[in-house]
Amino acid sequence: MILFGLKGMLIGFAIAAPVGPIGLLCIQRTLARGRWSGMLSGLGAASADAVYGCIAGFGLASLAGLLLAWQTELRLIGGLFLLYLAWRTWRTLPSAEPVRVRPTHAGLLGDYLSTLALTLTNPVTILAFLGIFAGLGLAGGSGNFAMAGALVLGVFTGSLVWWLLLAGGVGLLRGRLTPSGLRWINRASALLMTGFGVWALAAMAWS
Repeated sequence: MILFGLKGMLIGFAIAAPVGPIGLLCIQRTLARGRWSGMLSGLGAASADAVYGCIAGFGLASLAGLLLAWQTELRLIGGLFLLYLAWRTWRTLPSAEPVRVRPTHAGLLGDYLSTLALTLTNPVTILAFLGIFAGLGLAGGSGNFAMAGALVLGVFTGSLVWWLLLAGGVGLLRGRLTPSGLRWINRASALLMTGFGVWALAAMAWS
C-alpha cells in the first residue's frame, strides 16, 4: 500500500511539474494576488489530476472513452477559456502595494474552480495516466480498490506538493517586484496564455 502511494506521488509530481498554461496561471496569480491565490489554483489542478488518476487507477474505461470522444468540444472550451484568461490578465493593473492585497474567499474559490475546470478540459491527460499506469503495471481493473485508492491519493499528494512548492517559491519574490515589473509579467503571461489557447484551438481543428 505504501509503495503504491509513493509511486502515485511520483506520477502526480511528474505530470504536474512541466510548466504549461496551468503553471503559468499559478505563477501569475501568485505574483498578482498572493501565495494563497496561487496555492488554491494549484489545488484545483491537483484535484483534476486526482480525477484522472481515479479514471486510470480504477479502470473506468467507459468514462475514459467518453472523455476522449468529447475531446474536440472540451479542447474548444479550454482554448476559449485560456483566451478569456489571457484577456483578463492583460487588462489587470497591478496594485501599488501588491504585498497587502488580500484575496476574498469568493476569489479563492474562483481560483480553485477555474483551474479545476481548465485542467479537466484537457482529457488527453487521461492518456498520460493510462500510459504511465499501464507501463508500470499499475493499471486498474484488478479489483484491488485499496491499491487503486492509494495510487490516486498518491497522485493527488504528489501533484499538490509541486503546486505548493511553485506557489511558495514564487511568493517569496512577490514583495520584491514593483508594479511596473508586475505589469510586464502580466502582459508576458497574457501573451503566453494566448499562445496556449490558440494552440489548443488549432490542435482541435487538426484532429
